Amino acid sequence: MDRATYHQQHAARAEAEARRLLEQRPALGARWLDWVAAELYHLTPPEYAAMVRRELQRLNDI
Repeated sequence: MDRATYHQQHAARAEAEARRLLEQRPALGARWLDWVAAELYHLTPPEYAAMVRRELQRLNDI
């Protein structure tokens, strides 16, 4: 499967995961960054983890 197809198939799921991670920021406070890094580390495959990281960045910039 090529990159564009993979991205198209998983874009909505990656955005939902990024929103889930961002929703935890108020509850975790200063611990959030370490927590989210650990959550991203466990996501597979790496291409999906990268998509979630990009969505986190995009949503954080809104």
